Amino acid sequence: MNIRKNYIISTIITLVGALILFYMMLPPLNPTSPSFWVFLMGVLILYAICSFILAININGRLERIPKIPSYLALGAGICIVIIIIVNIACSPLFQASSYADRITVIEDANFEEDIPQVNFNALPLLDKDSSQRLGDRVLGQMPELVSQFEVSNLYTQINYNDEIIRVTPLEYADWIKYFTNHSDGVKGYITVNSVTGEANLVPLEHGMKYMPSALFGEDLLRHLRFQYPTEIFGDYEFEIDNEGNPYWVIPTMKYTGVGMKREVSGIILLNPITGDTTKYQVEEVPTWIDHVYKADLIIEQLDNWGQYRSGFWNSIFGQKNVVRTTEGYNYTVMNDDVYLYTGVTSVISDQSNLGFILTNMRTKETKFYSVPGAKETSAMASAEGQVQQMSYHSTFPLLINLNHKPTYLVSLKDNAGLVKMYAFIDVADYQKVVVTDASEGIEAAAENYLGEDITSSEKLLEKTIQIQSIDSATIDGTTYYYYIDTENKRYKVSVKADSNRLPFMKVGDSLTITYETEQETTEIVGIK
Repeated sequence: MNIRKNYIISTIITLVGALILFYMMLPPLNPTSPSFWVFLMGVLILYAICSFILAININGRLERIPKIPSYLALGAGICIVIIIIVNIACSPLFQASSYADRITVIEDANFEEDIPQVNFNALPLLDKDSSQRLGDRVLGQMPELVSQFEVSNLYTQINYNDEIIRVTPLEYADWIKYFTNHSDGVKGYITVNSVTGEANLVPLEHGMKYMPSALFGEDLLRHLRFQYPTEIFGDYEFEIDNEGNPYWVIPTMKYTGVGMKREVSGIILLNPITGDTTKYQVEEVPTWIDHVYKADLIIEQLDNWGQYRSGFWNSIFGQKNVVRTTEGYNYTVMNDDVYLYTGVTSVISDQSNLGFILTNMRTKETKFYSVPGAKETSAMASAEGQVQQMSYHSTFPLLINLNHKPTYLVSLKDNAGLVKMYAFIDVADYQKVVVTDASEGIEAAAENYLGEDITSSEKLLEKTIQIQSIDSATIDGTTYYYYIDTENKRYKVSVKADSNRLPFMKVGDSLTITYETEQETTEIVGIK
């Protein structure tokens, strides 16, 4: 009778403990989520502890070994083994092609056709760090708010009625401030124009109550979990619709196996004022929403595409056509959508890019542009080197179409985070850098850069040659071709001059070249 009573007591304590644990952890009741199994193991451990404690007699001795916890331990062990086997079967070792196919990459995209000439009136010059400084300053000017609220560090970049802005909500400063303010809610959010730097606090008639800094049932994730107990949530974003109404955008995730090969299945749109939610499939997402996919997920899938598209074993041994994304990324805005930009380089570490990727953050449409050139970090170092005596730090480059050429644009900032200079760097030749004081404006900086380009191009000579022989050599990671024409004159050209044509030139072909001066071995500047 005591044994049965002990089992009942253990079960009751465990159920109460499980409810408390669920309330605190908020795991999805979904066996493909790793956090579900962590929660389940926690409940089983709690039951085992209760059973063993109740089996100890008054003298402190264990009267018996409880059977049910032993069975549960055996079942848990079997589950762990099954999960390991399933995950191995779902790993790239056996499913390399499915990992490569997580994202569809259009590989024949044309840079000049797809990327419009840069419009400096619609160029997001401010990065997240600069936006944070401006946004925090706005709140600091309002003492009645700064003592009660703080600014979230989200600063989501969006396209708002054809303006490029970053938007972020206020949050309760601490749990005490939550209790004193939660009846009215959070009464505003901050916008920072990424082009002009104008920052504003936008007041709300009705406060936002469902926030990450709220407590109990108003906690954002807790409110979602009790409405969608089986859904796996991704990282949330804060956005506003075309009328300026605030929303939380929460992606719903799906896994293969347990925690493997994550993918976005849809989004949940939550009104932070009313708590109302709407669930959308990926293809049904409203067009005003800019962030359905997170940057880290896109980068992960691009790396899988580059690593496994020729099979698992090739990614380790032969490594033919194996590529990866570069360190870092940035955002750009086109056609009312936000795009992620990152470079693509060889898996073997070097300082050059094979091209770059643009991914639509709402639709995941992805294009690869074959534009060989310097890695972003090399361009940043090159810009910093121009003003090394000032110890300025470069922002991650923006890739723009300037005068029909892919060009990096970076801001050079001082230790206080203030933009002091703009630098333009030629993607194909990162040693070509023009730095201009930011006080002159971005358009003046572009004119300085283009002025050098125009001056040099006016001096160029042009002629057509017929190739008699071809040799090649690789110097510092760059391929050079050496031609002798039918007049026995010698020429040298970098593959960067025209990577689409030069590797396929053969003896007998004619080539129209541009060059500065004729020498014993004339250096070809461009190909027409």
